[in-house]
Amino acid sequence: MAAARIENTGPRGFAGSRRPDNAELLGAPIRWPRPSLLEAELDLTGKAADGAAALGLQTVGDLLDHLPRARREARTVATLANGEAATLVVEVRAITQRPVRRRGMRPLVEATVFDETGTMKATFFNQPWLAGRYRPGTRVVLHGKYEGRASFRVSHHAITDEAAAGDGAVPHYAATDGLSSTQIFAIVSGARPLLGELTDALPARMRAGHQMPDRAAAVACVHFGETAAQTEAGRRRLAFEELLMTQLGLLRRRARRRGGDPAVALCDEPSLTGRWLAGGLPFELTGDQRSAIRTVDGELGQAIPMQRLLMGEVGSGKTVVALFAMLRAAEHGRQAVLMAPTETLAEQHFATIQRLVGGENLTLALLTGSTPAARRADILGKLGSGELLVAIGTHALIEPTVEFASLTVAVVDEQHRFGVRQRAALDAKAPAGLVPHVLHMTATPIPRTLALCAHGDLDQSRLNELPRGRQAIETHLAGGERERERAYERIREELRRGRQAFVVCPLVDEPDDGPSAVSARAATAEYERLAAGEFADFRVVLLHGQLHHRDKQAAMAAFAAGEADVLVATSVVEVGIDVPNATVMLIENAERFGISQLHQLRGRVGRGEHSSVCLLFGPKGSQRLQALANHTDGFELAEIDLEMRREGELIGTRQSGISEFRVARLPGDEELLEWARSAAAEVIAADPELRLPEHVLLADALATAHGSVDLGIPA
Repeated sequence: MAAARIENTGPRGFAGSRRPDNAELLGAPIRWPRPSLLEAELDLTGKAADGAAALGLQTVGDLLDHLPRARREARTVATLANGEAATLVVEVRAITQRPVRRRGMRPLVEATVFDETGTMKATFFNQPWLAGRYRPGTRVVLHGKYEGRASFRVSHHAITDEAAAGDGAVPHYAATDGLSSTQIFAIVSGARPLLGELTDALPARMRAGHQMPDRAAAVACVHFGETAAQTEAGRRRLAFEELLMTQLGLLRRRARRRGGDPAVALCDEPSLTGRWLAGGLPFELTGDQRSAIRTVDGELGQAIPMQRLLMGEVGSGKTVVALFAMLRAAEHGRQAVLMAPTETLAEQHFATIQRLVGGENLTLALLTGSTPAARRADILGKLGSGELLVAIGTHALIEPTVEFASLTVAVVDEQHRFGVRQRAALDAKAPAGLVPHVLHMTATPIPRTLALCAHGDLDQSRLNELPRGRQAIETHLAGGERERERAYERIREELRRGRQAFVVCPLVDEPDDGPSAVSARAATAEYERLAAGEFADFRVVLLHGQLHHRDKQAAMAAFAAGEADVLVATSVVEVGIDVPNATVMLIENAERFGISQLHQLRGRVGRGEHSSVCLLFGPKGSQRLQALANHTDGFELAEIDLEMRREGELIGTRQSGISEFRVARLPGDEELLEWARSAAAEVIAADPELRLPEHVLLADALATAHGSVDLGIPA
């Protein structure tokens, strides 16, 4: 037998890679696997082709992966009303063609169809071939309009079987103009024999351990399940795989960082931090703060780079933990930075840290986009020489012109506001061959399900305890002019006692067409109205993101120093504003803010020794606002928020940083998420690079799902 001719067509029948050279040496014929039939393009024309393109359906594989969103109860013949559009599952009893009188028109096809409740005539237009396809005994799904007198005009249809509609329900797909859900089901039904082409990325041992079907069976169950229970079993199997891919990406990224460039081990005996913890703080640490500091200290003492997320309830004292890590670097003669997303927040951190450091001989610097040129040049010079050990700032810290002599600890506040490239740029500021220890902070409480999905590559600590002496905040939901007048009177009462108040609005300026009954209140207009009206006897200042930096600084400084009584602002005051004398927070159009954002805003009061109140103006029927009024624990509110929004909006949460799942439903699939996390941890522990034979398909699926095996998943 002659040797097979070897062409440069690649190992799977695609151009671009050379087949093994030893094949030629062996001289034996070689059969390479045929291209998968799942890669065949869909054979559609006209509007159906346009609709498929709009849905991203190009191949048979795309079609089988286009899973139904739900199963909807099919109507029965006896329940149809005249003029009603409906979907039915019926059986053909008889079918004929009937000629039409108009020239050029194809014959009509009329079928007598029935279900357990009755019989009717179904009319198909311009499809004479159906007389041979829908023979008596065929079960079909019909979608169309009931025209009365047992007559049904069919617009879309598909062959089904007893199993596919065993519980009287039909799958409902995301559809578009030109391609209806019923049409999609018809096309999917035609592709059913190709389910065997699907490959299964999950190792057999993993499937057996959780008693899960293989991928082909799971996809079949979701499309064609006989009962809702079968459909759900298939969905859970596919959801597990989707969650597993996410966890594999996160844990792989974590393993690669831990096994990559080292960090400097900060393991010398504490000197500065010892004094600071022993007597340099103006308050007593909470148990959570002490626990977090011990954990951070242990990780800083190793050459494995710390990657920790510190989640803290509003006012729980995250800055103290962050400052400990920074001081630990400083007492080793090495540099630390704290990067915040806004200038206002960076300035607040700078002021807070200056106060907390007290009398220690430590030079701090603030670097933002508004830092004057001369001051900036001085800071850059001292950072480059190593003379300046601690810097606080914004994105200005990662500009190309900023160089550090020995960056060792980096704190990233409100880390969800920074992208992957920005965090990578901060890593790159460390000396060559090293990476910094990184402490990520967020004041947004994150439910465990979201934390595992969005931040599963980070170790996590929580601060739940509030510092001793913090006052509970009363929260009231208000609406209507009578309650508004009472709210203003309550604020005036507090102001007369020497306290201060926030008034927060969702907009900076009113729309161009002016205020209306449905428009939200704007900070600029409220500032002018309140300063001339309800609070004319008090000092009112304005703060929003569009002000010049100098004006923002002046407003904040006046309010912080007690030189202003009322601060009218946008949500720019959401984080980082610490004015213990402020005791009232009034939020206009509260329904326009999310639960976590409202909780953050509420946390701007109640920071001193005086009792405080938060007044939410919005619809009293709002579940979100009622939740704020009834609960004060941020993590509990985060769970409530997660449950309210379910999977539809869940992954769009600003703090999550992850894309929406196609199959998994959180928080309902929390058990699956825990299984996926555990399974992914076992795989990565045994085979971090997914090179073992049983993990090859997992690696392929991970690359397909997230685009880059090197990165794992986008953050």
